[in-house]
Order: sequence, then C-alpha cells, then structure tokens
Amino acid sequence: MKPKNQTLITELILVGFTMNPKINAVLFVLFFIIYIITFTGNSLIILLIITNAQLHKPMYFFLCVLSVLDLCYSTTALPKLLADLFSTERIISVFSCATQIYVILLVEGVECQLLALMSYDRYVAICRPLHYPVLMRWGNCYKLLALVFILSFILCTVPSLMSPITICSNRINHFMCEMLAVLKLSCDSISSSEFQIFSISFVTLLLPLMLILLSYASIISSVLKIRSAGRSKAFSTCTSHLAVVALYFGTAMLMYFGPSSMYSTDQEKYSSIFYVIVSPMLNPLIYSLNNREVKESLKKVLAKSHQ
Repeated sequence: MKPKNQTLITELILVGFTMNPKINAVLFVLFFIIYIITFTGNSLIILLIITNAQLHKPMYFFLCVLSVLDLCYSTTALPKLLADLFSTERIISVFSCATQIYVILLVEGVECQLLALMSYDRYVAICRPLHYPVLMRWGNCYKLLALVFILSFILCTVPSLMSPITICSNRINHFMCEMLAVLKLSCDSISSSEFQIFSISFVTLLLPLMLILLSYASIISSVLKIRSAGRSKAFSTCTSHLAVVALYFGTAMLMYFGPSSMYSTDQEKYSSIFYVIVSPMLNPLIYSLNNREVKESLKKVLAKSHQ
C-alpha cells in the first residue's frame, strides 16, 4: 500500500528486532546461514530440474516454480534485514517499501494457489493415473500456471494498489515492509482495510487449503488400497507436500486471520520469520530428502563433478 501524500513522508524506519549489537551479530550469522542454504538449495533444485530430462514432468515443473518463488521471497526480505542488523538507521524509502509489499503479496498468492495445483497434480497421478497424460499435458500446465499468476495479481496486488493509505508515522515495528505492519501507520480508520484483508485471505488461503485437504483425502483413500510396496512410495511423495503446506499455511493463517490488535506487534513480526525466511529454506530440503528421483539426479551431478 502506498501513501496518498508521499511529500510528507518519503522514508520509513524499520524497527527490526533489537539494537543490542551482540544479539544482532548472532542474528546476522543465523540469517546469513539461512539465506545461503535457501539460495543454494532452491538454485540447485532449479538447475537439476532444468538440466535433467528425467525430471521434465509436471510435478517437477511446479516444484521448479516453487523454488523460484522461494528465491523471490527470501531475496526480497533477507538482504535488507542482514544490512539493517549492523545499521543504526534502518531506513527504507517509501518506494522500496511499497515494492517489497507488492512482491510479497504476489508471491504469497501465487504460492498458495501453486501448492493447491501441486496437490491436484498428485491427486490425478495417484487417483486417476490413466487420465494423467491428458489432464496434465504440458499445454494445460502452462495455462494453469498462467491462471495462478493472473488470479494472484488480481486478488492480492490490485486491491492494495487501488486502496492507498495516508501514513502518519514512519516507524514500522517489523524487520520488513509487511502489509499488516504498514497498515498500522495509517492516519485513517483501517476497518475497511481489515475487512478487505480478511476477504482476500479467505479466497487466497482457505479455499486453496480446502482443495488441498480434499485432494489428499482422496489420495489417502486410494493409497490405502495399494499394495504395501506402492503405498510406501506414494506416501513418501505426499508427505513432503503436506509438510510444506502445514508450515506455510499454518503461519500465514495465524497472521492474516488473527485479531487486528496483533497487527505490527512482536508476535506478528516473529510469525513472519517462518513463512518468509524459514519456509523457503525448508522447501528444497523437504522435497529433496523425500523424493527418490531428485536424490538420484543430485547423486549423478555430484558424481560427475568428482570425475
């Protein structure tokens, strides 16, 4: 969200976590390690999927897009956070703050719908295997992904672009420009914005989550009918996706469906760490550790590098 009058306030101050230099040094090391793991893990998955013909399947195509989104997530927030940990000013321009908000809103919307799309892909593969080549052919995958981006832009980004706010304070009690924290700076009543956030969150969070749960209810029912050897492989594929869903949706819903009194508080700030910083780091680890084809592709790449 952007201020109506940018001549009044052109810069904002991110409060961050603390001004204690020792604690900031520890946080810098921690977040720097997380960013390196996030960047390396997601980049490696993208590289593996692009270069390995064995992984040129819809499931891995969506996983590659998920890794790109996770890189956008972490790169939007972490470099600025790392710089601010050793800064006493922690200033961000209104333009940079607005850009950060819009990017995060778009990525949030796309990732929620993408996770639902990935669950649908697993549902068709396990419950309708004979129809899979038709339903999940490449043309359909590209169209579905384009629809996800368009819907996310319309649902998550456009409303904030169309609802500018007047900012009366320049101190954001957060380590980044989170929409809920910036909204707290408004001079006007935020009741209409709160209702708008709740309505959008219902569509972008609850509906995809319901689709995911329905897909996996059908998957579990079908998997239980498979003989033990096939059942183990199917459950292995599904558990990794469910782990990502639980982490991402759980923390996002805690924030966007929480009471307005929590906006811009420490609880909301720390909740953001999980879905903006921790989740992008864990996604490649969860998928690679629970996916046989990814692990085999990684082993081949490592073997070639040692030759």
